[in-house]
Amino acid sequence: QLQASGGGVVQAGGSLRLSCATSGRSSSYYVMGWFRQVPGKEREFVAAISRNGDRTDYEDSVLGRFTISRDNAKNMGYLQMNSLKPEDTAVYYCAADPVYSSDIARYAYWGQGTLVTVSS
Repeated sequence: QLQASGGGVVQAGGSLRLSCATSGRSSSYYVMGWFRQVPGKEREFVAAISRNGDRTDYEDSVLGRFTISRDNAKNMGYLQMNSLKPEDTAVYYCAADPVYSSDIARYAYWGQGTLVTVSS
C-alpha cells in the first residue's frame, strides 16, 4: 500500500514536500514514481527514482525545481517541490513498481492523491 501526504495551498514561488509511505513489502523492492493530474486532463509523469536511488528522471517542466528522493530504511519516498508555479496545481499521486519506467501504464501500485494548489 502507498499513502501520499503533504499537499496543501502555497503561494507561487513557495515550496512543499510530498511524502509517500509504503507498507507491506520493503520499499527497496520498488521503483517509486510521482505523477500528477489536473481535472479534465490525463495523469502525467513528474519524477521517478530507482530502487537504490542512483537514478532519477524528471518531466522537463519540473527539472531543476523538484527533487525526488527516498529513504528505504523508513519505507518512504519524497518529492521536494521548490519554486512552485500556478501550473503545478494538481492532484499528486505516488506510485510503485518493480520495473523502472516513466510510463504511467507500467506502475502497478498507486496511492491516493494529495492536492497541491499554487496560488498566483
